[in-house]
Amino acid sequence: MTAKEKLEMAERQYGEVLEKHLENGVEFTSRAVYIDPEVEIAPGAVILPNCILRGATKIGPRCVIGPNTLLENTVVGAGSTVNASQCYDSTLGENNKIGPFTHVRVGTVTAEGTHLGAYVETKNAHFAEGNTVSHLTYIGDAEVGKYCNFGCGTVTCNYDGEGKYHTVIGDYAFIGCNTNLVAPVTVGDHAFTAAGSTIGADVPAGALGIERARQANVPGWGAKKLEKYVAKKVGLEAQKQKK
Repeated sequence: MTAKEKLEMAERQYGEVLEKHLENGVEFTSRAVYIDPEVEIAPGAVILPNCILRGATKIGPRCVIGPNTLLENTVVGAGSTVNASQCYDSTLGENNKIGPFTHVRVGTVTAEGTHLGAYVETKNAHFAEGNTVSHLTYIGDAEVGKYCNFGCGTVTCNYDGEGKYHTVIGDYAFIGCNTNLVAPVTVGDHAFTAAGSTIGADVPAGALGIERARQANVPGWGAKKLEKYVAKKVGLEAQKQKK
């Protein structure tokens, strides 16, 4: 069989898969999608353009998938959205909001109402209901209680070059921006970590974990250091004004 014949056969088989889902009540806004034959999609789900659905993926009712999303062996609960993201071997709960640009890696499990936002990466992490992880965060090898909030730039430091270590975060915890959680570590229920902290010891329930060096300001250092830079920019401004 020639390459052209193989392509034509694949297109026929894919057309049959697409028609099956259309007849079952799945909504497509474009044929620019790819779906493996074993994928299950509930009636009422919406699949937007440029999606790839592979393997044992199951999509619940009222879900909106895409655009530009890849799901592989992933279960998506009813009413969830997955926008411009990639998810592998994971289970997403009901009414989740995933994306854009989220990387959901193997072993991620989320309960109802979880939000994983822009440039968030997860791996082998379990989230109870109502968690908010809005942007620029890595959570791996972790157990997260309900209704926690993660500030931008949070990282679970789970790997030391030899072993993987676990982070446990209790219910209603607030993880401040740019917090490094050096596993193994536990943050208790209702605990708070201050922005910019590297947390290497457990934070008790209800406590504030803070680890920062004392700030020191050196008078005049910045002005001297930036003299050439400022002069260059002032020169460019002067050239623009002459034009």
